[in-house]
Amino acid sequence: MSTSTTTLTQINHFINGAESTGEGEQTRPVFNPATGQVTAELRLANEADLNTAVAAAKKAAESWGDISLAKRTGVLFKFRELVAAHVDELAELITAEHGKVISDAKGEIGRGLEVIEFACGIPQLLKGDYSDQVSTGIDVFSFREPLGVVAGITPFNFPVMVPLWMAPMAIATGNAFILKPSERDPSAPMLLASLWKQAGLPDGVFQVLHGGKETVDGLLTHPDVDGISFVGSTPIAQYVHETATKHGKRVQALGGAKNHAIVMPDADLDNAADHLAAAAFGSAGERCMAISVAVAVGDAADLLVKKVQERALAVKVGNGTEPGAEMGPVITPASKERILRIVTEAETAGAAMVVDGRDLVVPGHEDGFWVGPTVIDHVKTEMTAYTEEIFGPVLVVVRVADLEEGIALINANPYGNGTAIFTSSGANARKFQRSVTVGMVGINVPLPVPVAYHSFGGWKNSLFGDKHIYGPEGVSFYTRGKVITSRWPEPTHASGASYNFPSN
Repeated sequence: MSTSTTTLTQINHFINGAESTGEGEQTRPVFNPATGQVTAELRLANEADLNTAVAAAKKAAESWGDISLAKRTGVLFKFRELVAAHVDELAELITAEHGKVISDAKGEIGRGLEVIEFACGIPQLLKGDYSDQVSTGIDVFSFREPLGVVAGITPFNFPVMVPLWMAPMAIATGNAFILKPSERDPSAPMLLASLWKQAGLPDGVFQVLHGGKETVDGLLTHPDVDGISFVGSTPIAQYVHETATKHGKRVQALGGAKNHAIVMPDADLDNAADHLAAAAFGSAGERCMAISVAVAVGDAADLLVKKVQERALAVKVGNGTEPGAEMGPVITPASKERILRIVTEAETAGAAMVVDGRDLVVPGHEDGFWVGPTVIDHVKTEMTAYTEEIFGPVLVVVRVADLEEGIALINANPYGNGTAIFTSSGANARKFQRSVTVGMVGINVPLPVPVAYHSFGGWKNSLFGDKHIYGPEGVSFYTRGKVITSRWPEPTHASGASYNFPSN
């Protein structure tokens, strides 16, 4: 009788320009959510690994911040071409560890590429101001300098896009960047590190450090880390903001969401139902911009629910690598259990189960972490299905009498990330966009994620810190302003100093 053993792939760190096993001895399994099988072993950093990475970043930042903008953009342009050339490979890594379908994985890479392209224009974005002769013989000018060492702590749901929201902006503005990606899907970030290296980025300017809370806390408190960018849940975003600011760091911490879409009776209900289904069930609902609450206004409710039901039942759920698959599994068994608990609580509390995805089984993938598209009608605001961010393929329907009640519902919610309205009325749309206390608004657009030359960020409990991510606010976040007041007097006129504050 013979036995065979399977050697798991080991995923290491990327420190100072090379893969490194690090000194930490702890590891964590990486799963394929579609099969439930362990596919790799991830090495986790300890304090020594963190200190090594920060020291390398600090040294690299000193020289990278002085490199000409022409050379910086040369690296960025090359990196953009390399990412574009490796879309298929990156997408396969995302699908294997996150579970989203290949087409969705390619979509997130495309949005990341947009930010790289925006960062390639950094010479224009860093132009300062100059005021000539503000006083006799005195000129004033300003420019922006990099912070130094910055870190990005990113979530599992977009293992390529969110790092690309941060790193190109940080690097283009002259900083060294340490990425602490999710432990659940770490392979794609490692490929990004390799592509930065191939693009000619100096060692230490981009590093990947894997770890859990110990590594996060180390980045938040290390005296040589100057800024923190975070995307994740609201409780952790608040913790990151409070801890890092207490230690003197600049912080942008993007938290959770409970995104509503109001559907008016005058809307094209087929169009609205198509987009609601895609926005609720795409990526298995595991995205902070997912529409998780449909606010059905007046007479629109019954027909809208029927149309959404038809579309939910038609979603093709399967392994993300299979042709035609539209939705994959959720990320972990714990995520699945949490989603099922919330759905069951809503049913017990009296909500109507329109489409029930709790018992979904995908043939050949019985051990995968599956939850089918789920639609729950007549949800009340006190139910956990409404109050909690479900982060799964669940659309809840709340019925209201009119637009004013819908706006009040949205404004009473503690989150303010994204929202949308479906209507054929310009008056309704304008009233909605001006009245909602939400940072990103879509009009007949379900996922109003701004393009790269605007900035992404919500309000209320969806953002901690005063700067949104990427775009113009990203440039501002990763730099600090310096103002120079300059006087070059002729030798014969070098006197004239005054004890009074000069004014002319």
